[in-house]
Amino acid sequence: MSLMTLFALYLILGAFAGTLAGLFGIGGGLVIVPVLIFTFGLQGFSTEIAAHLAVGTSLATIVFTSISSVRSHHQRGAVRWDLFRPMVVGIVLGAVLGAWTASLLSGAALELIIGIFVMLVGLKMLLDINPSEGRAVPGRAVMTVAGGGIGWASAIFGIGGGTLTVPFLSWCSVRMQQAVATSAACGLPIAIAGAVANLVTGWGHHALPEYAVGFIYLPALIGIVLTSVLFARFGAVLAHRLNARLLKRLFALLLLAVGMRFLLGTLGGS
Repeated sequence: MSLMTLFALYLILGAFAGTLAGLFGIGGGLVIVPVLIFTFGLQGFSTEIAAHLAVGTSLATIVFTSISSVRSHHQRGAVRWDLFRPMVVGIVLGAVLGAWTASLLSGAALELIIGIFVMLVGLKMLLDINPSEGRAVPGRAVMTVAGGGIGWASAIFGIGGGTLTVPFLSWCSVRMQQAVATSAACGLPIAIAGAVANLVTGWGHHALPEYAVGFIYLPALIGIVLTSVLFARFGAVLAHRLNARLLKRLFALLLLAVGMRFLLGTLGGS
């Protein structure tokens, strides 16, 4: 498969991830990571680092795509910066620790936990499980620790953290619009810290393919970024015209199928 063909595939992946992000308000990493792992396998990349490369590349794309999202939410006054500030220190430290944790895992182990996570998200969407408002916003120390946990998990799975941050803030009785906006703001430091950490932990790895900088594959990064932002707006338009509930269930089934594929592949190969 030629580099131009692969680049076209990455453009399509960016469009697909952006559209889904606009439709469902989820981070593109939930789609990008599994597809990149499959694509890197087709390219013949070592299974030792394919999952690590997918996670690092996904986080790097989120750096670019989250900037416009944060700006848009900020202009609408929806970001709770008073909640962001105590969380950001924990987020950065957690994301660095998460990238380091992922670097210690084998490729098969990382694929396995990504598959489990994708299936859990799929079940949550399919069953429409959402936390009820549980309590007032906790103190700064608890928010920092929560940010650390969110950053750690997000860096392992290669996501911007919205899948974890929004339910947490909703549980803290933060209005949904503000929870989504604040989650978008939290996604930027997660992506920056996670991407930099993946660049460092993967630097000079013997199995890296050409055009990779640490655990970031540049052709995929460029292709995805070029289309994902544009198609996120397209997805937002579609969300107001299509049956969002039906689409959400179909996407949940897709996530369950993808997660099951990872589980069968890794457990069957062990």
